[in-house]
Amino acid sequence: MSTALHRSAVATLSAWQPPDEAQNTLRHTYLAFLDATPDACLRRSVPGHLTASVIVLDATHSHVLLTLHPRVGAWIQLGGHCEPDDASIADAALREGREESGIENLDLSAGIAGLHTHPITCSLGVPTRHLDVRFVAVTAPVSDGSLPPITRSDESTDLAWWPVDALPDNHGTDLPELIGQARIALRRSTGA
Repeated sequence: MSTALHRSAVATLSAWQPPDEAQNTLRHTYLAFLDATPDACLRRSVPGHLTASVIVLDATHSHVLLTLHPRVGAWIQLGGHCEPDDASIADAALREGREESGIENLDLSAGIAGLHTHPITCSLGVPTRHLDVRFVAVTAPVSDGSLPPITRSDESTDLAWWPVDALPDNHGTDLPELIGQARIALRRSTGA
């Protein structure tokens, strides 16, 4: 039986216009996985499962909010597992972004930045694969021009704003590519 979350993932990925052929290939792979796996959006799917993450940029797009992930040991975007009561894959990304940053006002209107698949031993305790759907989030401007205040969750070793052109040394290897994908998604969403 297909859940609202599963249906939303299919609809969202079907409608998404990937920026290049490599991302389009991943999109088709995700859709095939969703078609073959009723629990594809839930962590109980041992062969792998969709996860939802969010690359959070400030209102000027000059800073990115990163978490020092305890399991990965690197600075990466916010995100995690979908929950059964998430109404959509975008809602899962938004929930994760809010929980891990303490920022309530995140705008996901730019949509998906990109897709990324990686092997990991997650909360199942066994090796699995995350099929990550990565959304772009932009914070509301702060009246004094400063960066929005953040609150680190228990899921993170550290949480900090970084200039997009001065990332920490121990960042996730694909982070620069993700920031580039986010910029493309933002330009496409505004028609610029």
